[in-house]
This record gives sequence, C-alpha cells and structure tokens, in this order.
Amino acid sequence: MLFLTDPERTPRPWEIAARMPPGSGVIHRGFGRPESLEEALRLRAVTHDRGMTLLIGLDVDLADAVKADGVHLPERSLSAAYALSGRRPGWILTGAVHSVEAARAARDLDAILLSPIFPAGGTSAAKPALGTDALRSACSGSTPVLALGGVTLEAMGSLGETGCGGVAAIDGIISAFVL
Repeated sequence: MLFLTDPERTPRPWEIAARMPPGSGVIHRGFGRPESLEEALRLRAVTHDRGMTLLIGLDVDLADAVKADGVHLPERSLSAAYALSGRRPGWILTGAVHSVEAARAARDLDAILLSPIFPAGGTSAAKPALGTDALRSACSGSTPVLALGGVTLEAMGSLGETGCGGVAAIDGIISAFVL
C-alpha cells in the first residue's frame, strides 16, 4: 500500500502517514515547492519510526537529502530508471504509467503504478478509467503492478482477481486512515 502526497489534498501528509500500518509506504511529491524539504524530512521521520518506505517523486537531490528509500518516476521520466538503478543500487524505483502498453514496456523498476483504474480525482480526473480488465492485463508481466486512481475501500473488492501487487491512493488512504 502506497500513499501519494498531493499539495492540495494532503497539506500535512506526515499526519496521515503516522496512522498507516508498518510495511506500507509514502510517495512524497513535492513538485519543487520550497516547503518540500521540510515536508520530506517530517515524512522521513515518521516512515522511519513506523517501519515504512519513503519514496520521493522525481527529485533525486531531495531523496538524497532526506535519505529516502528511493524515487518514484512519472511516465515521462521512466527512461531514467536504468541509470538510477546503476547509481543507486539499493534504491527502490517505481514508475507511473497510464496504459497497459506502457506498463508492459516499463523496465528497471521495482513496481509500476497503473492509473487511473477507477474514476479518480486530481490530475487524473480528466482521464478515462482503465478498469480492472486493463489492470489484469498489465499484471501479466514480471514487474509488480499497483492499482492507482479512484482506489477506495469500496473499490478494492474488485481488485482481488486482477493479480495486482497492491494499491496506491490519495483519497482512499485519507478516508481509511484519517478519523
């Protein structure tokens, strides 16, 4: 289970991460904002204390600065995975994709986040949902695929037969772990 931060929807993401179970993870997406370092440091403290993974969205320098466990790459930057895996062999590398074809073509990643599986909010709101059949098809490769986009507690029931390796969410995590 991965929680993706979003400056608009998760202004204090460390508070949400503090409620998540050990073994889960956080992808901090700072988008170059000045407060990204402070947020990432707070997230690192929480994730370290709780036995969770912290990945930083695209920003290698920020990942180094906070001693993150790895980096999450957007689809447009997936070609960087091979070089990153060579320079940082201990890092976890994930990547976002938005089609079955892109999921099957992705290389040198520890996991793929396929989005949007269900109708979603945020930047994925304008994209049509791929559905569980597309997820099942994408999961036929060797790299684990996590469902992202519109993943809620209610929607998780339909993921059981897809072969996905887990879930990633923003609103779904918020609703599950914020009282």
